[in-house]
Amino acid sequence: MAILTIDHLTINHEDTILVNQVNFSIAEGEWLALVGESGSGKSITASSIGGILPKELKIVSGRISFNGADLSNMTEKEYRRIRGKEISYVFQDYQGAFTPFIKLGNQIDELLKTHTTLSKKERKKAALSILKDVNLFDERIYNSYPFQLSGGQLQRAAIAMAVVLKPKLLIADEPTTALDSMSASRVLGLIAKLKQQMGCAVLFITHDLRHVKKYANQVAIMKQGKVVEQGSKESIFENPQHDYTKQLFAAIPPLRETPSRLFMISENPA
Repeated sequence: MAILTIDHLTINHEDTILVNQVNFSIAEGEWLALVGESGSGKSITASSIGGILPKELKIVSGRISFNGADLSNMTEKEYRRIRGKEISYVFQDYQGAFTPFIKLGNQIDELLKTHTTLSKKERKKAALSILKDVNLFDERIYNSYPFQLSGGQLQRAAIAMAVVLKPKLLIADEPTTALDSMSASRVLGLIAKLKQQMGCAVLFITHDLRHVKKYANQVAIMKQGKVVEQGSKESIFENPQHDYTKQLFAAIPPLRETPSRLFMISENPA
């Protein structure tokens, strides 16, 4: 069953079409990767789902359905009831997820206080539990200001904030762009683990086909505001149909697994 359906979505900036008749859906518990070069409309499409488009952009046609409800004409008040609770985001600018002068634990507490009826003691227990799930075990983290954490810790804390309310849809918009390859793998592995635990669907915005191949179930390829090809990961990787998809694959190194063992410089091959 589809948790999210986007039907002929068109978004304009004045008279310029930025997203053009886009269609795709995500089933419950599915991981869909939305792939394309910068400026293809991926992030604009993702922002429209949660009602966080910049004011200068406008949905001019189409429908966004989430869990049976039409989001296309929701008011901001109606959006606030589901944003963060049922639809949640992890952005590439993970530092922007936090208010710098408020302790991390207080920010998670405020989110839980807004959307639940938990007591203060229960909210702290839930916050510490989700921090533990993202490998931030120390209560010191709960009592830290964002500037006191490393980049990797902040990104994991941002994921904790995004999933603490167990959303039905997690939108991860280029969540590894600012991270090195090792940290990026850890972050995506963490999202995959939490997805498995909570059963949420994931919309993964990326240009990195290696991550797509490892984590996604479904793939949609965007170019110049349009979805030019979509299907299962297997069909897209094994038999791409659109010329643009073929160009994307041709532009990257071979999509093979990382060797399990690397020789040290001092080693002498037999």
